[in-house]
Amino acid sequence: MTIEQIQISPNKATTDNQVPLIHIIDDDLVGLISLKNNLEDKGWMVVADTDPQKAISHYFEMCPDCLILNAQLPNKNGYQILEEIQKHNSKIFVPKLLLSSDTSREARINAYKSGADDFIIKPLDLEELTIRLERHIDRKRTYEQTVLIDELTKVYNKKFLEIELEKSLDDWNRSDYSLTIAALDLDNFSYLNKRYGHFTGDSILLDFAGFVKENIRSGDAFFRLWGDRFLIHFPRTNNQEASEVVNRLLSKYSTKMHEKEGQFFNVTFSAGLFEVQNVELTPKAAIQLAERALDISKREGKARVETIKDESVSLVKKQLHISIIDHDMIIRTMLMKVFASLEIENFEINIEMFENGVKFFESNRIEAKGKHFIVMEAVMPIMNGIEILSRVRQLKPRSPLRILMLAGKKDEKEIARALKLGADDYMIKPFSITELKARIERLLQRMM
Repeated sequence: MTIEQIQISPNKATTDNQVPLIHIIDDDLVGLISLKNNLEDKGWMVVADTDPQKAISHYFEMCPDCLILNAQLPNKNGYQILEEIQKHNSKIFVPKLLLSSDTSREARINAYKSGADDFIIKPLDLEELTIRLERHIDRKRTYEQTVLIDELTKVYNKKFLEIELEKSLDDWNRSDYSLTIAALDLDNFSYLNKRYGHFTGDSILLDFAGFVKENIRSGDAFFRLWGDRFLIHFPRTNNQEASEVVNRLLSKYSTKMHEKEGQFFNVTFSAGLFEVQNVELTPKAAIQLAERALDISKREGKARVETIKDESVSLVKKQLHISIIDHDMIIRTMLMKVFASLEIENFEINIEMFENGVKFFESNRIEAKGKHFIVMEAVMPIMNGIEILSRVRQLKPRSPLRILMLAGKKDEKEIARALKLGADDYMIKPFSITELKARIERLLQRMM
């Protein structure tokens, strides 16, 4: 297979990171692969899960724009999954479509009671499903464009932050008033999510947002950037004054006790402050500078407040280790070019290629400190992708990593095993370089 052959794949996704992300949960592998391929031919991005329990965790991690799930699933059916998501995530608007071969009135009523936004009969009419899916995605986009409040925490969202910052920067340019922003991030939040569950994680976010809103000054504004990252906007406030406020918040919040099933624990946060000093600064650049100061705070031990006074300050970037494992030199070279073209804010990308899994593990690369992204061929003559995946998950069960599997159209059994073992996504060959780059960027974006 040549690079030119790989590129022949019409109507696929572009590199636009705003392409809708659709999450499918279905143990019918043939139907799942068919549906995934059809939706990706529309230009959408699709991730798939066959295991219900892993799927719930994946749902919260990936934050999809739409969820499609089968009602008939082993161990935990689609209704139960919907109820679990709805119970703990009802404040987040994600359209949910339930697929079922049961055409009874009772099945439809149970679906809507469980939190489904649509009920679709199997076998699927792909044209009808696509049209209904488009309507749901359009509804979500309209909602996001009109709402300026974060759904979960009920504080202002990033869209409103950029609007407010632009106004503040204009005011700052016309006056002598100071302007400072502070980026905040909960410490060890990923660990808390894994130990106590995503639902407890959401309650911590709600609690933290409420605490900050109640304890900042009346003229300050509080926003959620994404995940557990927030920002405080301090108009007419210099760095020192803002630092006093944030340190007071940290001191008070770190003594607050949280409880989960009889276990009590504290939660702290790190913060980075930036005072505006450049008339040409954009809202996006100001946010990035505050986040750079936050990165310093994290690196220096967490539960602390750091400031950046000079926009030229350079940081030691975090490490992102990308490993390409494929016996085909042409594929390895193509993947190397794709990864080399990526630019990820505040991360230093380290890429290495391996012709088989044995050489990958002999390198001890998986032990390197930092985040890992592994892309590998499903079928290889020496240690296939499934064996590599199984060993990686055993060695690094809690490590921040993403795994993308490349497979041929006849490798359905390998795909099924990969998904059950914890692969984050797969791609069927042939695929275009553009499509591959978009998929990698989206997975990495959800990982950071």
